[in-house]
Amino acid sequence: MKQSPLHPLTEHVLDSMAGCADGRLKEIMRSLVGHLHAFAIDIQLTGDEWRRGIDFLTETGQKCDGIRQEFILLSDTLGLSIVLDAINHGHEGHSTESSLLGPFYREGANEEAFGANIARTEGEPALIHGRLIDEHGGPVAGALIEVWQTANNGMYEGQDMDQPESNLRGKFRSGPNGEYAFRTIKPTSYPIPTDGPVGKMLLATGRHPMRPGHIHFLIEAPGYETLTTALYSARDEYIESDAVFGAKPSLVIDYVSNDNASAAGKWDLPSPFYEVQRDFVLCRRSA
Repeated sequence: MKQSPLHPLTEHVLDSMAGCADGRLKEIMRSLVGHLHAFAIDIQLTGDEWRRGIDFLTETGQKCDGIRQEFILLSDTLGLSIVLDAINHGHEGHSTESSLLGPFYREGANEEAFGANIARTEGEPALIHGRLIDEHGGPVAGALIEVWQTANNGMYEGQDMDQPESNLRGKFRSGPNGEYAFRTIKPTSYPIPTDGPVGKMLLATGRHPMRPGHIHFLIEAPGYETLTTALYSARDEYIESDAVFGAKPSLVIDYVSNDNASAAGKWDLPSPFYEVQRDFVLCRRSA
């Protein structure tokens, strides 16, 4: 790192926090200031460049609303979100790995019956089913499973005023043996929004904005750690270059074509339909 006469000023700023009574806040702020100063010194940041950075952050905040969270999108595309995921949700034992919540999660999804169809727009029909189990293979009954995904136009219901209310999102309860099932459509790859500062940043740095097709899951059960995860489509062309780095190998799944007319009739699906059978392993909460 380059040496700079500004270094004593960094020490002066750090010393100004000596009276902070919150030990963790003091640790965070000292580290943040130290790294910020070191960054500016290392690249010899100019005043004009910093002003452009401030403008970028201002625009990011202005792009946020009740549906869209541009700062989460920024965190995701910089890889910070997945780094925090690795720090705070390290994969242990046989439990299912976590993934990103994403910037378009919103509360208020309807609770649906076992096997209900959450797709209210067209697409390739799919059945997603499996069990919720603990690390010893025992069933986790009565868990709340919330799911959401984009429509074929690459937009979540909350982004698109033309989609029916609660399209491609819903909540389900696992059964006595941990079983769950819902009908949907096979997810497609889609671009994250490029009409804001984060999209401009991606394009300026030579990156594409695409995410592989996936379905989000938020799973809660008493006595277990909440699991935020997703299932990613194996044959998607962007599976190796996810714009937000969330497609972990263990979460990549195949959509298997099922032309069994009896199965299609049981689930009130056309034949053939796509099928995914996937169990989720929950980790017990530490006492």
